[in-house]
Amino acid sequence: MNPSTALARAVVTALVGAGVREVVIAPGSRNAPLSFACFDAAEAGLLRLHTRIDERSAGFLALGLTRNGARAAVVCTSGTGVANLHPAVLEAAHAGVPLVVVTADRPARLRGTNANQTTDQVGVFGPLVPTHDLSAATGVTWPGAAVAGDFSVVHLNVQLDDPLLPDDAWVPGDLARGRGPERVAPAVRETIGIGPRTVVVAGDDAGPPARQLAESAGWPLLAEPTSGSRTGDNALRCYRLLLDTELAASVERVVVCGHPTLSRPVMRLLGRDDVEVLDAGARGVWRERPFPVAHRYVAGAPFADGRDDPSWLAAWHDADRSVARQLDALLAGEADLTPYDVAGVVARSLPPGGLLVVGASSPIRDLDLMVPRYDVGARRKVIANRGLAGIDGTVSTAVGAALGRSASSRSIALMGDVTFLHDSNGLVLGPDEPRPDLTLVVVNDDGGSIFTMLEQGAPEHGERFDRLFGTPHGVDLASLCAATRTPHWRVDSAAELEHALAAPNGGVEVVEVRVRRDNRRELDARIRALRP
Repeated sequence: MNPSTALARAVVTALVGAGVREVVIAPGSRNAPLSFACFDAAEAGLLRLHTRIDERSAGFLALGLTRNGARAAVVCTSGTGVANLHPAVLEAAHAGVPLVVVTADRPARLRGTNANQTTDQVGVFGPLVPTHDLSAATGVTWPGAAVAGDFSVVHLNVQLDDPLLPDDAWVPGDLARGRGPERVAPAVRETIGIGPRTVVVAGDDAGPPARQLAESAGWPLLAEPTSGSRTGDNALRCYRLLLDTELAASVERVVVCGHPTLSRPVMRLLGRDDVEVLDAGARGVWRERPFPVAHRYVAGAPFADGRDDPSWLAAWHDADRSVARQLDALLAGEADLTPYDVAGVVARSLPPGGLLVVGASSPIRDLDLMVPRYDVGARRKVIANRGLAGIDGTVSTAVGAALGRSASSRSIALMGDVTFLHDSNGLVLGPDEPRPDLTLVVVNDDGGSIFTMLEQGAPEHGERFDRLFGTPHGVDLASLCAATRTPHWRVDSAAELEHALAAPNGGVEVVEVRVRRDNRRELDARIRALRP
């Protein structure tokens, strides 16, 4: 057996042994030994194989698969293909998602020369993701725990020399099939005493412990849509609209769980000098908070040692109900469909057992005000790439998440038009590729509406705004979808959107919803002005 084939098969054997069950390949010449080995392992039923023509889409597909509990690896050739994996690698590293990146490389004897497609791939992803540099001489020497371990990104750089094609087919047989990483329930290290007026902030991937803490103490729960905590009686729908009120001014302590990223009012609360912050932890390579922390609970979310005065939670519930009624009335009075209406329809359409993938930028913030308190135990899963909160790779992430959670009762993705266009390559699926049942709801306002609500959206910047930030594109999404044979529907009302979401046709489909952008700043100002 030639050395490159032997090394590639050893790598795939080790991946299967470490629990990898999904492999995404971007085609190339240098990674041919790895591709052949993965194909043979898939034929033997040891893993499921996916191919994508674009490395960025491939990386985010693997990320989406992993976000839903699968163990996935992405394989690419040498050179610029490796660099195109960097966005997905950074998102995985900062979100604490255990992605395995396998990059083919030229042999070490060609390093430092101008040989074709040869660059320095060792450490290419920076100090956050160390490289395990493998060759026929070293063999597969990296610690298996690095691949099987919890919540880390692993980069395997595999030096492959000619010949690159195998001499025969590989029948892997009964390889040792390891199990993927299991999340261990956080150990309770300490309890929090009752006393100061306390709220619980649940950021991305905080999980059920944040809800359990809030309910055990009788504290308000300020939970982002992707926290995994926005269930039960203590979660507040309009919490971010309450953080500039007198009620919020009386907060004395915050317990923060997960990775909060959505709301400037929440970040201002966490940065207040008169608020004590207790950190219950988050995943990701950088766990240091950007605000002062009085006490850290390294092992996971703590629990309270009693119940607080019920009037504290009742005051927040009263305020939340008041603002929610006003918000619903304001939106009902609008002549045109708003992005908030779209987010509300999508949130209500997600059934028990359903999956919702949300794009960064405006849609997840719209959803934050519109998603109801879901029932505990209904197994609705809402995810987004919040490690670095980029818009890239969202279509591919959604496809991967839907494939990784095949038992979902319904899979929906909600994103803006720019986010959709940024990863339209994610719609390019070969005829033999696994295809999920997934509805992509694209809120199309012909540009970047989130910037209208920020400082650069102020009227004094109007003459330059569209060219620099609004970036209208005029793309015909129906024609774009037609190019990839992706079914497309355009809807113009909440009722039509409800109908489209209630009657999916199967496979990947796009539902486009047109909304206005010219009034977004004024609408947002009226919403932020609501008071209980």
